[in-house]
Amino acid sequence: MHKTLLIIPAYNEEANIYKTIQSIERYNNKHKASFDYIVINDGSTDGTEKVLVDNSIPHISHPKNRGIGFAVQSGYKYALKNKYEFAVQFDGDNQHDVAFVEKIISPLREGTADLVIGSRFVSKDAKNDNFQSSFARRIGIKLISQVIKLKTGFRIYDATSGFRAVNRATIKLFAKHYPEKYPEPISTAELIQNGGAISEVPVRMKARDGGKSSIHGFKNVAYMLEVIPAILFLPKTK
Repeated sequence: MHKTLLIIPAYNEEANIYKTIQSIERYNNKHKASFDYIVINDGSTDGTEKVLVDNSIPHISHPKNRGIGFAVQSGYKYALKNKYEFAVQFDGDNQHDVAFVEKIISPLREGTADLVIGSRFVSKDAKNDNFQSSFARRIGIKLISQVIKLKTGFRIYDATSGFRAVNRATIKLFAKHYPEKYPEPISTAELIQNGGAISEVPVRMKARDGGKSSIHGFKNVAYMLEVIPAILFLPKTK
C-alpha cells in the first residue's frame, strides 16, 4: 500500500470543510482505505480555523492569505517531510469526489506518470455530470489547453483542474519549486517541458454547497489574460 496524502487548501471554507473531511472519513471506513489528509488554512477570515480546531482536523494555518499556490506548496513540503509516496491536491469546497482518488493515483502506481490530472473533459462520462462550469470558463480552459499545446507540444484537456496527484519525485520538485500564481497550468507546463510524464483520467465534480469560488465574473477574464503570456514565456527550470 502506497502512503498517500490528500492536500486540502482552504480559504474561507467554513461552510464546506467539515463536509469535505467527513466524505474522506466515510470513504476510508467503507472501503478500508487509509488516505491521510492535511488542510492548509490559508489565512481564512471566517470560521474555518474554529471548525478545524473544534473537530481536531489535521491542519496547517497561515497567518495571512498567500494564495492557492503557496497553500498547496505548504502541503507538498509536509508530504515530503513525512515521506508520503503520493500526494493528491483535493479542494476544500466539497466539489471533488474522494471515490476518484484511486483512479487518479493508478497511473502513479503503474509508474506511467509523474503527475495525473482528474479531468472533466477527456470522456463523455466526465462531461455528463449535474455540475458544469460556466461557458466562459470552459472557453478559457480550452484556450489555455491550446496555449500549453503550442508551448510544449502536449495536449492537456483540463489544465486548470485542482484535482491532481503526483509521485514522490514530483512531491520533491513541487516542495522546492511551485508557482504561486496560476499554479495548475503553470506547474503542468513546466513539468512537461522538463521531461515529466503527464496523464489525465476522467472524473466527475460536484457544485460547491456553499461559499464562493475565488475565480468568477471578471476575474475569469483577468485570469486568462495573465496566464496565457505566463505560459508562453515560461523558461525551463532545469
